[in-house]
Amino acid sequence: MGIVNVTPDSFSDGGEFLDPERAIAHGRELADEGADILDIGGESTRPGAEAVDAGAELLRVRPVIEALSPDGVPISIDTSKAVVAEAALDAGATMVNDVTALRSDPDLAGVCAEAGCEVVLMHMLGDPRTMQENPVYDDVVDDIKAFLAERIEFAVSQGIDEGRIWVDPGIGFGKTVEHNLELHRRLGELAELGRPIAFGSSRKTFIGKLTGAEVDDRLGGTVASNVMAYASGARMLRVHEVGPMRQALTTAEAILSPRTRESAS
Repeated sequence: MGIVNVTPDSFSDGGEFLDPERAIAHGRELADEGADILDIGGESTRPGAEAVDAGAELLRVRPVIEALSPDGVPISIDTSKAVVAEAALDAGATMVNDVTALRSDPDLAGVCAEAGCEVVLMHMLGDPRTMQENPVYDDVVDDIKAFLAERIEFAVSQGIDEGRIWVDPGIGFGKTVEHNLELHRRLGELAELGRPIAFGSSRKTFIGKLTGAEVDDRLGGTVASNVMAYASGARMLRVHEVGPMRQALTTAEAILSPRTRESAS
């Protein structure tokens, strides 16, 4: 999943693709590098980010989705607002990636159910303005697993096909460095929920804290994190740099799968 942030304030590339034409060009570059899906977002969810109204969010994302959806690469809309999701789905998106797991807007679940789209339910402690102030868990993996189980149940109760649901542990969303590392170590436990795992650690702060690398120099940490996540069962990896990640995953898959290795040789 290639990231296209059409925002002025995202944590690593804020403002870089706020212009629709630049965002469209960037999306096509990511597709050429091997992205299986493009995640288009018009509201930053970095720690401390301010909320954006639906009108402004739509002005950012709709022209990008309308331009990219005919290209043939599936489009995900990264939003928590029903009106934005509905417009994005009408414009050609086929997935809703909601960092609030259908908690923010009471109408969003119905929009997703009616559209029959895929839905990503992500865990976040608090909201982007407060999530990193003092995150505390009894057991971070058990707590997140219980949360996601409840959100799956809610989504299904609202008419969303369980077979279209993904779960995301929300790396960096209300977690300390140690919480993030524990989620990496025990990611496979989330597979017990019976839904495929989405994973987003690209350029995250924990990599900087571990390595000292600035936000735009964390590719090595991102690759390591995502390869480990893939080995533990993650099947959708949300990243900024698609080309290097595609290469890393192709190699990791060959190592992990004897059948793949034999065909490649």
